[in-house]
Amino acid sequence: LSVMSEATNSTQALFYFILTGIPGFEASHIWISIPFCCLYTISLMGNTTILTVIRKEPALHQPMYLFLSMLALTDLGLTLTTLPTVMQLLWFNADKIGFEACFAQVFFIHTFSFMESSVLLAMSFDRYVAICRPLHYASILTTEVIGRIGLAIICRCVLAVLPSLFLLKRLPFCRSHLLSHSYCLHQDMIRLVCADIRVNSWYGFALVLLIIVMDPLLIVFSYTLILKSILGTASRTERFRALNNCLSHILAVLVLYIPMVGVSMTHRFAKHASPLVHVIIANVYLLAPPVMNPIIYSVKTKQICQRIIHLLFQR
Repeated sequence: LSVMSEATNSTQALFYFILTGIPGFEASHIWISIPFCCLYTISLMGNTTILTVIRKEPALHQPMYLFLSMLALTDLGLTLTTLPTVMQLLWFNADKIGFEACFAQVFFIHTFSFMESSVLLAMSFDRYVAICRPLHYASILTTEVIGRIGLAIICRCVLAVLPSLFLLKRLPFCRSHLLSHSYCLHQDMIRLVCADIRVNSWYGFALVLLIIVMDPLLIVFSYTLILKSILGTASRTERFRALNNCLSHILAVLVLYIPMVGVSMTHRFAKHASPLVHVIIANVYLLAPPVMNPIIYSVKTKQICQRIIHLLFQR
């Protein structure tokens, strides 16, 4: 009991964490804020435009574009979660974040990140049905089914993240409270704990298998079935058209999973690497998908591109 009480008191004694900007470039934070500000602006404007176009155009109220709107909403959530702490640190050198606020940011960052993975998995299923079972596409992916998929994605990600927060919050943070990034990440905070973290580590490993490993494997499996179908029955022109329709999704998958795997690998196997390496990879992990996805879908999806041009120049 005394040990538990001491641990609780140690945790409660720490009311804030200290965020870190760009190591070694603290004097240049104002200049560094310019590209960050541009990237956040692109993300906010790009994803808002995608949502506006899909909402205003009845012709885009189809499964593929409804899933795309889910992806845009997820990207907006991820952007708005990290923007306040990143920009206030770069602009005002405000490097403190409250204990509860840090846990809230961890929850939203990891929830939206896992939601992005789940939405991309749902989009791969959409592509599989559209290409392999086109005659049943409208009957399988109805609006009701898509709504249920969206609800299942939210429940899956929230229920996956919450236990890790409860497991982390019960532990004492009696080491340095200096974080490695300009926002709070679970794998960064767990380093500051001075207690047995085996349960947390095993649960984190289970999450990696459940989402970071299983989702890409299922996406690869769906594309294996797609390739098998189009190579076996389609003509060369039809193969090219089918693969071109999938290209935007494939690029979005790569933009998400390459940085995600990079963050996991550096925190697990490159703990003694330069802090600058960790910061760069973590920023790419959280900024690349929200910034690149609107660009990818605006350029590679003809219907979206045409509607955006019409929206911008209709007057």
